[in-house]
Amino acid sequence: MPGTNPAEAMRVVAGELPDFPHLPELPDRGPGSDLTGRAASLLVEIPVEVTPRGWRLAERPGRDLIRARSMLSSDLDVLEEVLDGYRGSLKIQLCGPWTLAATLELPRTLNVAIADPGAVADLTASLAEGAAANVAEIAKRVPGARIVVQLDEPALAAVAGGEVPTASGFSRIAPVEAETLRERLAQVIAGTGKYTVIHSCSAAVPFGIIRAAGAHAVSFDLSQLRRGEEDGVAEAAEAGLGLLTGVVPAVPAPDTGTAGTTGQQAPTGTVAPGDGSAEARQAAERVIRLWQRLGLPLATCPEQAVITPACGLVGASPSQARAALTRCREAGSMLAELIEETGEEPR
Repeated sequence: MPGTNPAEAMRVVAGELPDFPHLPELPDRGPGSDLTGRAASLLVEIPVEVTPRGWRLAERPGRDLIRARSMLSSDLDVLEEVLDGYRGSLKIQLCGPWTLAATLELPRTLNVAIADPGAVADLTASLAEGAAANVAEIAKRVPGARIVVQLDEPALAAVAGGEVPTASGFSRIAPVEAETLRERLAQVIAGTGKYTVIHSCSAAVPFGIIRAAGAHAVSFDLSQLRRGEEDGVAEAAEAGLGLLTGVVPAVPAPDTGTAGTTGQQAPTGTVAPGDGSAEARQAAERVIRLWQRLGLPLATCPEQAVITPACGLVGASPSQARAALTRCREAGSMLAELIEETGEEPR
């Protein structure tokens, strides 16, 4: 979410998404509130520190780690206050093991951790333990919540494809084998002990690896889906995975007469601004058309699909972020009715 006020962000989330709120991240606050820093603050016995290039593994805990942990603790205080008495699904999100390893530098070589399989193994085990402790803490603070854990993996496709640059920038770190990718993901999923979503808004989502790792759902940006990748979506749906489908743009496009176009300003999948209900209906219809293209029974769509923003909202203004969450809620509520209007018989 945009901004630097965790209490305001949490109130917006709880107000716009009363049935499925989440703990927002506010990277505008600086190091420690970013994707890597927040997850790194949970690592057990692996200290980190900030450099001019980002985060790296450190020899001992320092003020950067203390600050990151303090911000997370204060965010959990806000979560507990705003969701006092809440009962229902609650999503938290953390950087997944592969993106963490692709964004944390090793202490001396300046390469990121995925260049060292031993470092990846240590990071994964530490993250699994830290994530479990974080889940337990949130369960104590919001005892009525059914916790859903989202592992953000924007770098997963790059790690799988050997596209992560070395420290010099002149070459790429070798691709990681699919079985190793699956094993590390599975280790953190098992560590959380909760319903787990893997989020990847890249152009090539490794649906097969995510499914094999034991994820319960996959979150992706529909406008980024490449031709031929819909088979992976279909297999995930047929296996019973939830599909968190990013179709609502974070930032409205300029009104240039291109309403209904998608994929022009990745990753937002933008559409021209207009009536909010019309935009929500359009988002719901895109999900229904996806189900139809995949040949899936439409009756399963409201059960398996969650309509989400196309990707993160940090680039939006606070009012745009609130509007995007509103569109998601409205679009989700329309799914069953719009499916009924199609007149297709459930299969």
